[in-house]
Amino acid sequence: MSNNSSITEFLLLAFADTRQLQVLHFWLFLGIYLAALLGNGLIITAVACDHRLHTPMYFFLLNLSLLDLGSISTTVPKSMANSLWDSRAISYGGCAAQVFFFLFFIAAEYCVLTIMAYDRYVAICKPLHYGTLLGSRACVHMAAAAWASGFLYAVMHTVNTFSLPLCQGNAVDQFFCEIPQILKLSCSRSYLREVGLLVLSVYLAFGCFVFIFFSYVQIFRVVLRIPSEQGRHKAFSTCLPHLAVVSLFVSTGMFAYLKPPSLTSPVLDLLVAVLYSVVPPAVNPLLYSMRNQELKDALWKMMSGCFSEAITCLFSFAEHL
Repeated sequence: MSNNSSITEFLLLAFADTRQLQVLHFWLFLGIYLAALLGNGLIITAVACDHRLHTPMYFFLLNLSLLDLGSISTTVPKSMANSLWDSRAISYGGCAAQVFFFLFFIAAEYCVLTIMAYDRYVAICKPLHYGTLLGSRACVHMAAAAWASGFLYAVMHTVNTFSLPLCQGNAVDQFFCEIPQILKLSCSRSYLREVGLLVLSVYLAFGCFVFIFFSYVQIFRVVLRIPSEQGRHKAFSTCLPHLAVVSLFVSTGMFAYLKPPSLTSPVLDLLVAVLYSVVPPAVNPLLYSMRNQELKDALWKMMSGCFSEAITCLFSFAEHL
């Protein structure tokens, strides 16, 4: 009976069998990946460089963008490389690293989204206590707790999963290494221990979701009582992007892991995995910048400044010719 020690690599699920479709998949994922790098990179740079954005809300948005970059960089480049080189292989260590980093970034991102809901709740429902409850030190501590929680969560699941004996082959029915697919390769009932951890994780995630839900119930109650339309619009403009990101994150994740077995198929699992692991990091910057005038102004100022500097350099270069 083979086990982990005899497995040196895993075979990931391919998006396509024909060369033309593999190249199409490569270019599609490259476009999505570059969009995620550009969007999140612009947000990180704008928040870091513009002193007007040095507030708790944008500090947590910076952390969210960093986590988005990490999560999409964990899965997409390897999938692109496999399609480009017509391969399905990933090493045992590479698979373990992919599981660890994906769980780390996803868990930390969910914690940050929960903290951002608390930030909006305090800003709108308890504005007089905002500076006290969300001072710079408190924000750093909350962000550090989110990253540490993601790290511990990832270590716990990765160690537990890869300590299981595997004897059902090495073919993973997903385009990246994912715990439910690896558990299918286990030949021991000890996989129930990891299932138990996953169930506990679902309960914790549900607790965060309940916290976010009731935070927004209180937020909407307060916002709808604001007499001026301009005040309501400003409050909604800071809340709706976060609510949209949370909805996308939670809905795709829930459908991926809680859908009925009758709906399970390799093609559907593949599409759902793309929805919850690839699409959100690319779409989140757009969701946050669409209704946020402060962020749009900072991005425009930064890009126009870079453009002006580039034009100046070109004229200076031309004068020396």
